[in-house]
Amino acid sequence: MKKLGVALLLATITLIIQAQDRITGINFATRSEVIAEQGMVCTSQPLATQAGIDILKAGGNAIDAAIAANAVLGLVEPTGNGMGGDLFAIVWDAKTQKLYGLNASGRSPYNLTLEYFKENEYEKIPSTGPLPVSVPGCVDGWFELHEKFGSKTMGEIFIPAIHYATNGFPLTELIAYYWQRNSYNLKEFPGFEEVFMPGGKTPQKGEIFKNPYLAETLKKIAKGGRDVFYKGEVAQKMVDYLQENGGFFTMKDFEDHTSEWVEPISCNYRGYDVWELPPNGQGTAALQILNILENYDIGNMGFGSPEYMHLFIEAKKLAFEDRAKYYSDRDFNELPVEELISEEYAKERAALIQERAARSYPAGELEQGNTIYLTTADAEGNIVSLIQSNYRGMGSGMTPGKLGFILQDRGELFALEEGHMNVYEPHKRPFHTIIPAFITKDGEPFMSFGLMGGAMQPQGHAQVVCNIVDFGMNIQEAGDAPRIRHSGSSQPTGEVMEDGGIVHLESGFSMETINALMRKGHKIQFSLGGYGGYQAIKWDKENGVYYGASESRKDGQAAGY
Repeated sequence: MKKLGVALLLATITLIIQAQDRITGINFATRSEVIAEQGMVCTSQPLATQAGIDILKAGGNAIDAAIAANAVLGLVEPTGNGMGGDLFAIVWDAKTQKLYGLNASGRSPYNLTLEYFKENEYEKIPSTGPLPVSVPGCVDGWFELHEKFGSKTMGEIFIPAIHYATNGFPLTELIAYYWQRNSYNLKEFPGFEEVFMPGGKTPQKGEIFKNPYLAETLKKIAKGGRDVFYKGEVAQKMVDYLQENGGFFTMKDFEDHTSEWVEPISCNYRGYDVWELPPNGQGTAALQILNILENYDIGNMGFGSPEYMHLFIEAKKLAFEDRAKYYSDRDFNELPVEELISEEYAKERAALIQERAARSYPAGELEQGNTIYLTTADAEGNIVSLIQSNYRGMGSGMTPGKLGFILQDRGELFALEEGHMNVYEPHKRPFHTIIPAFITKDGEPFMSFGLMGGAMQPQGHAQVVCNIVDFGMNIQEAGDAPRIRHSGSSQPTGEVMEDGGIVHLESGFSMETINALMRKGHKIQFSLGGYGGYQAIKWDKENGVYYGASESRKDGQAAGY
């Protein structure tokens, strides 16, 4: 009888273990890829994904779907994005068979100067309040994308967002968590509680939240176009609010705002062309990391090996020292982007890597002359890689009168050190963390992807590429794989790395690997968060289908039809 009990126990344990294992693929993957023929939408919130799918089914294209999904995300996930933030995008246009890059980031106010910060003894620009606010570029970004590539009217595109803003939607778990955390610091600012804390508290998981102010703002923009936001009623409300609460903006700041179409930049990583946008964003860092890693046989080292992880961490440190020194607004500086992403420079930098973890690296000497990510694809072959953010979750806390959104705090990322490329200046774009990415192979689209999360983004981009190219993972596995996040590098705001920083690890790496990294001198910490949220679409030309992925770190969904 006792033997039978032991046998039953062992059988139960075996069944439990087997239930935890995947039948196909790698065990850490949360699910299989989504596969569809006509179109694909991948976002960090299911209602936004479905809004994009509805637009595609109604005859819209990938650009229409991306704008619609982004508008819904500004409502359902205000902890990461909204009309008060900035936008960047990479678009594969099926007609011209070409990639297009859009920088829709805003600038600092004309009337705020570096002298103001010095006279008031600021060591850095604050995270909240009026001083870190820059002109929101998102709305202009939507209209730039729509004018160049869109097919449906903006009124049709905004229907899902207006519907949910008017009638309400139920909050998902992770967004409810971040909403509450943000409210602790932001509820002191005028307008925040009225919009985002109905009844004096933040909405909880499953509760229905409505934002009628945002619905009205969207209706006005749909009817009057981008000028309503930058030259009309909405702009005037933002300016009045900011001036009443210690800000420096005038209507000229909004009237002069423009987005910029830019040429994406790339490196070839083992036969795959990886594309990013040039500064003021940090996409260059992902390319620098990959260029350094290409000097090593990463594939034979194996995913999760101490050899690969050590090289990755050191490559990241090297790239981020250049990031701190050079990445800034190209309208104010001659930036050595081509040199930074050259193979020759990568070899020079790779030569600095030793067996031990470096406590610091110098930036190269060159001659000079909390966010959402989504991706969409349609039946014609158009693919959009889009990222949009307020910065620091819900942004500055500044919530202008009855408009339904918060203004971003991107200006916090300016340096206050004279002579620094990213030093604060009037009407200047700050260094930016949000970056969309794209991969082509042999001149054709291969994959659109992105990964949100501040300084994690270029680190995450490089890890995803290595997971796919070197370690043979599919796009779901590549996003679900445990990640490395190194913190403590020198920053574009002026902070300097001196002690080698800290390596943050997700669960899933072996103790043997962790011990080996510590023996090399790395300082290891385990962290629950800060590893970003990933979406991706891959084009399978042979079968004529799209693969979609959205990982479990967010409340997201990949869906197609």
